[in-house]
Amino acid sequence: MATALVDAPAATAYRAALDYLYGRVNYERQVAVPYREANFRLDRMRELLARLGSPHLGQRIVHVAGTKGKGSTATLIAAVLSGAGNRTALYTSPHLHRVEERFAVDGVSCSPEELVELVALVRPIVEQLDVEEAAAGRTGPTYFEVTTAMAFLHFVRRNVDATVLEVGLGGRLDSTNVCKPLVSVITSISFDHMEQLGATLAAIAREKAGIIKPGVPVVSGVTNDEPQAVIRSVAAERGSALVELDRDFFVEYRPPRDLDDEPRLGAIDFRRCGEAAWDIRDAELGLVGRHQAANAAVALATIGELRKLGWNVPDEAVRGALVTARCPARVEVVARCPTVVVDAAHNVAAVDALLATLDESFAARRRVLIFATTKGKEYGEMLARLVPRFDDVIVTRYRNNPRGVPTEELLRAIEPGCATRVRACPTPFGAWEAARESAGSDALVCVTGSFFIAAEVRTLVESGGCNADPAASREL
Repeated sequence: MATALVDAPAATAYRAALDYLYGRVNYERQVAVPYREANFRLDRMRELLARLGSPHLGQRIVHVAGTKGKGSTATLIAAVLSGAGNRTALYTSPHLHRVEERFAVDGVSCSPEELVELVALVRPIVEQLDVEEAAAGRTGPTYFEVTTAMAFLHFVRRNVDATVLEVGLGGRLDSTNVCKPLVSVITSISFDHMEQLGATLAAIAREKAGIIKPGVPVVSGVTNDEPQAVIRSVAAERGSALVELDRDFFVEYRPPRDLDDEPRLGAIDFRRCGEAAWDIRDAELGLVGRHQAANAAVALATIGELRKLGWNVPDEAVRGALVTARCPARVEVVARCPTVVVDAAHNVAAVDALLATLDESFAARRRVLIFATTKGKEYGEMLARLVPRFDDVIVTRYRNNPRGVPTEELLRAIEPGCATRVRACPTPFGAWEAARESAGSDALVCVTGSFFIAAEVRTLVESGGCNADPAASREL
């Protein structure tokens, strides 16, 4: 975690840097995201980087896309490379609590002071581009483009050996897609961001496959026939060797049990066939769930490709990283008595994975749900899966992003007459207070639906719920 700023001038500079960033066009905070080349312009991103000295071109990069699992997979890849002695950068999005979380080196976030310096470096160039783009009737660099440029600069300044980049949205038009990777990775394909990426799995896969570069090997965790066919086609067109889950590499998972009581580790057996045959047996895994075992397999297959390119990554580094790597808000147990699980599931496939993990690794008889999500998501389908699996459901609306779905809309999306108790609380604080009262000491409270609700409730739990809010709940 980044250290806090203690003196007033530094704090003022930090606040000004954040205000500048948040003043940019930010599609993470807009209800409608116009996903087209006029708005997501890679030429604009390339020009921004060129004027900053092209910091992206000298980095040895692993590029990770996918509907779900890309953050966890990127984190695992970075952890393994760090464990093998490489100074390793990791760029992820969105952040939970602080922008600096997006830029980490060997697991340590960028400091507030470094963030201020990075903004000072990019701001004059961005303002030049603002003027030029306005003259052409276009907008200047977006928030995500600016933070991506800052990430590349930070990693160069920290003299990293390897960089792991997580795609923000899609792949083909994503700001990170200006990179020249050593390996491209596609973790999974499921329905999400359909307004931007397409209404079929094939269309979504084609956008994700836009990160595949000619001659660059691709590791894929996609096993559904329709998107798999697209990825195979694009890889073949671009002459990129393709390594696939359940064809070229395999994983078996032994889940931990009764995580309500105390921390326990699951384990995986990983096997890579063919030219780069490699086995890792009975490797403990700190991340929880079968979906995380699949993500770990994709990460290890990626490490296998880097080994083929000459990287020295001992098995001990792999085992150590699998145990210690952490991804906040991914089936994360943040408290016990009651057990509180925070998960950023924000699409139907992620909800299914969450429910399967709760069934497999948590024994609590009574379950309480706190749910909030983002406009444009399939929240009706998400709630249809979640509500019957909980004894008490509390819907709310997060406060840290205007894209939150109003509680009235969430209530309307729930099937009337369901046996589960359903309530609405206007604020996350009220939802957390209601959940604690309902749960007692021996139930499980699950918080899910978006990164934003995960972040807000996670903060409340960690602070002991001391941020008072008088909002009361109301019954459905």
